[in-house]
Amino acid sequence: MLKVNKPALGLPRLACYKVGRSQRLQATSRETIGGDGNGQMARTGAGVAALLTLSVVLSGCGSSGTSDLFSSSPLDFFSSSSKVTTGTAGTATAAVDPNLDCPQVTVRIGASTLLIGSKPGQGEPSPLDVRYQGSIIRTARECHVNAGIVTMKVGVEGRIITGPAGIPGAVDVPLRIAVVQEGANPKTVVSKFSRQTVTVVNAVDRVTFTHIDPDVSFPVPTPPGLIDSYVVYVGFDPLGAQPQVKKKPVRKHRTRPAAKPRSS
Repeated sequence: MLKVNKPALGLPRLACYKVGRSQRLQATSRETIGGDGNGQMARTGAGVAALLTLSVVLSGCGSSGTSDLFSSSPLDFFSSSSKVTTGTAGTATAAVDPNLDCPQVTVRIGASTLLIGSKPGQGEPSPLDVRYQGSIIRTARECHVNAGIVTMKVGVEGRIITGPAGIPGAVDVPLRIAVVQEGANPKTVVSKFSRQTVTVVNAVDRVTFTHIDPDVSFPVPTPPGLIDSYVVYVGFDPLGAQPQVKKKPVRKHRTRPAAKPRSS
């Protein structure tokens, strides 16, 4: 069985929007079927309303919701071992190194949710101005060591849902994967930034995306037991997606030599 990590901050802050149609259907079922005094018809109306509610839940507020329940994920093919392997990766000759554990992956607190408003670049949008919200729903990893270098394959599965201001379009998802040696003085071992483009087809939709980095590499620490303090943090990094403004070099003011006194 695959062992995966769930988001640290739980479910997304925003639920599904624009589901008024199902609510109106439920109300109509109660008024037209349950209001005539016939108990059997009332029970039938309640059953229809329950089925409508179930269909909304299964659809996940978008056209891709039902397929998510039965579709496989690239993360399903990750190794379930918590140990580092040696030899040729991905072959029968790969062996487990009992002295090295593969670092755990966790979602960085404060980086588990991505909010994109209708006016990008103006800070966190108001609730009604949210165009898209991203969340990380699943992670996986596997490790291999060769010639003193640990190479991790890290997988991140997330979801983009539309908000009240949602529209079809391409969503730029900024992600960061960082290996940190935790302790009294945390130390960043390696940090990698990447972008993932997610296409939203409908104004009310949810889309699952997957990002896999097969080359998160770092040297085996000395002593090797220090790898137990390594943690792989994943999360959204909107600041990393902003272009860095190059500072103009400060011009040095030349001091003029003092004027020589005139000889009388």
